[in-house]
Amino acid sequence: MIGRVRGELVARTAEGVTVDVGGVGYEIAMPTRDLVALPNVGEEVVIHTHLHVREDQMALFGFAEEDGRTVFRHLIAASGVGPKLALAILGTLGPDRLRAAVAAEDVDTLTTVPGIGMRGAQKLVLDLRARLALPAGGIPTTGGLGAVRSALEGLGYGSAEIREAVDGLQGDDVEVLLRTALQRLGRR
Repeated sequence: MIGRVRGELVARTAEGVTVDVGGVGYEIAMPTRDLVALPNVGEEVVIHTHLHVREDQMALFGFAEEDGRTVFRHLIAASGVGPKLALAILGTLGPDRLRAAVAAEDVDTLTTVPGIGMRGAQKLVLDLRARLALPAGGIPTTGGLGAVRSALEGLGYGSAEIREAVDGLQGDDVEVLLRTALQRLGRR
């Protein structure tokens, strides 16, 4: 398997990049979020990759961080999710926002991804809940209300909405706090 590619970035398109490694150009499909984070053409780049092998094709999928590759592998293991949809999910949400949406069972956030409807989002939540389990502390940021604010910000809520949702919340269980805040936001 090809787990990482280091070389000169020689081309960039809307779908991915070409990286020259020792005279061989590797075409690597990437999520849009990761494409934007890459250096300019002509500079050295390190991309964490997943080699996807099918009967009729071999394709490289790349990620700026190892976490992106890990989440991608969990996504393609889920029922009905192929590599292209997995890239669309990561390009739209990113790993942390996806984890928060799955943990909170927020199907509305998942339906913002092109190609995912309400039923698909519900199925994804069921499939990914165990695979994308949050660390013991909940959302992968700071604890308490700070974590809830960060998660809501990552989900695209504005500062006024976030203030309203977390006003009066107390406790240390980030998952419970986030679920309560999302329920408050859903009632408006």
